Amino acid sequence: MRKAIVPLTVLLILTACNNVPDKRPATADPRASAETVKMLAGLRYAVDKGIMFGHQDDLAYGIGWVSPGGESDIRRVTSDYPAVYGMDLGDIEHGSGVNLDSVPFEQMKAFAGEIRSRGGVITFSWHVDNPLTGGTAWDISSDKVVSSVLPGGICHEKYREWLDSLAGFMRSLTDENGVAIPVIFRPYHEHTGSWFWWGQNLCTDDEFIALWRFTFNYLCGEKGLHNLLFAYSAAGDFEDKEQYMRRYPGDEYVDLVGFDYYQMPGADSRSFIDAVSRGLGIVTGVAAEHGKLAALTEAGYESIPDSTWWTGTLWPAVKDYPVSYVLVWRNAHNRPGHYYAPYPGQVSAKDFIDFYNLPATLFQEDITGLDIYK
Repeated sequence: MRKAIVPLTVLLILTACNNVPDKRPATADPRASAETVKMLAGLRYAVDKGIMFGHQDDLAYGIGWVSPGGESDIRRVTSDYPAVYGMDLGDIEHGSGVNLDSVPFEQMKAFAGEIRSRGGVITFSWHVDNPLTGGTAWDISSDKVVSSVLPGGICHEKYREWLDSLAGFMRSLTDENGVAIPVIFRPYHEHTGSWFWWGQNLCTDDEFIALWRFTFNYLCGEKGLHNLLFAYSAAGDFEDKEQYMRRYPGDEYVDLVGFDYYQMPGADSRSFIDAVSRGLGIVTGVAAEHGKLAALTEAGYESIPDSTWWTGTLWPAVKDYPVSYVLVWRNAHNRPGHYYAPYPGQVSAKDFIDFYNLPATLFQEDITGLDIYK
């Protein structure tokens, strides 16, 4: 191990001792698989050791490469992988062979098996297209979309079919023994903003809650999926706890609470630190009150022009909060400048190594010993 931390295997062993209280949190899905329950417990205990680092599409592509598997910009810089791997399901609803960023779904299945074998954590977002207009997730030309997919709506049957496609993919994620791989599912994210068709100004609070509950019940009930942990993830512009919780569907529908926040071009580090700290103060308070995990579900600074951003900005923003993970966005291979993690030679790469070496930042090597699936 690269860091002098208590091996995470010890944490899981302790949970088996009869004289240690069972602190495992209950999953929202009461029929969650044993592996899913154990993963949630493992994530909870990992919070005591530090904050896991995640990267979107880490294995699919990076700066100057597209890979069938095995490569990683994080690994190219640190010789280690992230602990959390983000992927997106956009276009799964159409039965497409690739997602909205051209990553083959079959490749994602292979990645899931690889990540599972290393003991990593997988989180899926879903930039689902607009079922009413035929546009993308960013098509906000109508405020009737959410109502159209709810029971009785004109797009309800279409939405059920889209969920069938998603469920088929989720069911296909199995390990070498055919056991379903637990994943974090983060639908309808950034709902406190209004840039997606499910956003703040595009539907009522009751409609959003109904959408979430229907999706949860359909996947976990009718489709029989029991390998999902559900993440409720706002945009980072919420003002207070009241606004953050306005569309909360209920404890029985959520396992993790979080939000997304990016440092905008031209913005100073202090404003990012203050905004993220304020948001984490609210969200970790909600997590403690409701018995949930908390996470910074998306973050980053496009092109990372600040050579000390990792230890000088991101870490000061998150270090004082009990956060499960921080996930930075993708390193696009086909959009110059659209990257959120360093690569060899990038201006912040040296500082990222310092960030990696902090005792409380957890990467793949740190969590491999924690078998959270068995």
